[in-house]
Order: sequence, then structure tokens, then C-alpha cells
Amino acid sequence: MTSEPPYSDAGGSENGGSGGGSSNGGGGGIAPVRAFVVLVIFVVAAIALVAVGTRPSVSGDAATPPPAPTTTSTTAPGTHAPTTTTTTVPHSSVTVAVANATETNGLAAHYASVLTAQGWAVQSATDAATTEATSSVYYAAGQQEAAASIATTLGLKPAAVVPLTTAIPVSGVSGDDVVVVIGNDLVPAAS
Repeated sequence: MTSEPPYSDAGGSENGGSGGGSSNGGGGGIAPVRAFVVLVIFVVAAIALVAVGTRPSVSGDAATPPPAPTTTSTTAPGTHAPTTTTTTVPHSSVTVAVANATETNGLAAHYASVLTAQGWAVQSATDAATTEATSSVYYAAGQQEAAASIATTLGLKPAAVVPLTTAIPVSGVSGDDVVVVIGNDLVPAAS
């Protein structure tokens, strides 16, 4: 009875080829499956990344639709709604009165000709009952977009666009869609 050498010696010389072959064979069977799983995971991850990368970006609140250019809104006194320079109503269908609220002669006629050149249906120029430091563009119900466009044409800020009330310093303009009151702030621009 002879004793066998330890496994390291015996496995290294005689069983190394067959033992190594069986472990490589077993590993060879698992390696293709493992490679396939890794490949599938890679493909799925790549598809997911491409899908996320090509998705259009979303900004704002999804529950709030974007404002339509034809929509008008009423604002409380002292607040100002966003204005646009485009209108869906033809300029020729909007009646505009222009009143001079300054001590400078001819301002209403000057600005009436500016607006007439833009296609607005401008009435005869008139004078306001009082003098005003700042210009205002008053609008009747449903004419806020037109008033905002006129204010932009005249170089006025959105704060100058206000609803038409009985407190307007011009008489005889109740049937007009927009009333422009020229104040001292537009005197230098007319020169």
C-alpha cells in the first residue's frame, strides 16, 4: 500500500488534463449563457437610453395647456395680462379713436395717421378733456389683443393697456373698440 501524493501533485500531472477539461467544459457551457444574458441586458439598456434620449422635452405643467393666440381674458383692475403683437381680427374691423391729452397741437392727428397706416379703422382725431402725463390705450370688451397691438405700435408698455370704463378722459367714444389717449410721454416721439 503506497500512499498517493497530495492532490496538487497528482492533479497537476495526470488529472490536470481531464480535471481541467471538465472544469473548462463546464465553464464553457455556462460562459455562452452568461454572455447571452449580458448581451440581452446590454441591448435592452441601449434601447431604453435611446428612447429616453429621443423623447421630446416637456416644460411647464402638463395639466395647463398653452395659451391660444385667439383667446382673450379679462383682468382685474391693477393687473395686466400678457400681451401679444398679433391679432386674429383684421385691423380694419377695429374702430380706434385717438385723443390728444397734451398741450402740444396735432398729436392726435399724427398718431391717428400712424395707426391708419397700420390698417386700423381710425376715427377723426379729437382732444381729451384733461391733460395726461402718460398715454393709455383703452379697450372695449373683447378688444384687448387689438389694444395691445396698438400699444406696441406706439412704443407703449403693456401697463398702458387698460379696460375701457366711464372714467376715460374723452367724451363721445362709447361705440369705439379702442381709445388711444396720447399723453406727454409720447410728445418727444412725435417730433
